[in-house]
Amino acid sequence: MSERSGIPGEGLVKGLAVTLKTMTQRSTTQQYPDVAPELPPRSRGVIALLTENCTVCMLCARECPDWCIYIDSHKEEVAVAGAARPRQRNVLDKFDIDFSLCMYCGICIEVCPFDALYWSPEFEYAEFDIKDLLHDKDHLGQWMATVPPPPAHDRHGEPAKEETTAARKAAAPTSSAARPTVVRPAAPRTAPESGPAPAQSPEPGPAPEPGSAGDGGASR
Repeated sequence: MSERSGIPGEGLVKGLAVTLKTMTQRSTTQQYPDVAPELPPRSRGVIALLTENCTVCMLCARECPDWCIYIDSHKEEVAVAGAARPRQRNVLDKFDIDFSLCMYCGICIEVCPFDALYWSPEFEYAEFDIKDLLHDKDHLGQWMATVPPPPAHDRHGEPAKEETTAARKAAAPTSSAARPTVVRPAAPRTAPESGPAPAQSPEPGPAPEPGSAGDGGASR
């Protein structure tokens, strides 16, 4: 076994030096829960629900890997002015998320086509009973007050797809008068197919003179 190199007690001296250096610096410990921590704007705390935007498309429940979203709804008829018959719409009755099963992947928020689900930075919702981690739509709707506003778009970044589509529609001509007139070339004439020529009537010739053989009279 090789002997250790160095001065005996060198590690102890270095440890005391680090301790004395740290004692003279200001503490950076966050005094939680007396002082709320400063979370990043994209932190994942709890999922908030905007009930008015939910159309019960069931995409979030189908794409959830943990199957922790439970949705129930019913259909109602809505009378539309000028329509031949009333239309039907889905009315949300139940929207529950079991946070004891949720793994906070955010897939439900990404696949929602109508922006009904949002990330809230709130994370203080621990319960003594695991059954209380099943949040209904009313409880999820209360978290919308804590959802931060979206960050400003980078002016050097690419424009959103919706902005590009709206600009293209605005630049396109809307009236028929503004549209250029397209002149189509005439279709070329095709030669008649080969085959027997149709019988043509003979052209009328000059009338025979009177007394000629062609007239049927006797020659003198």
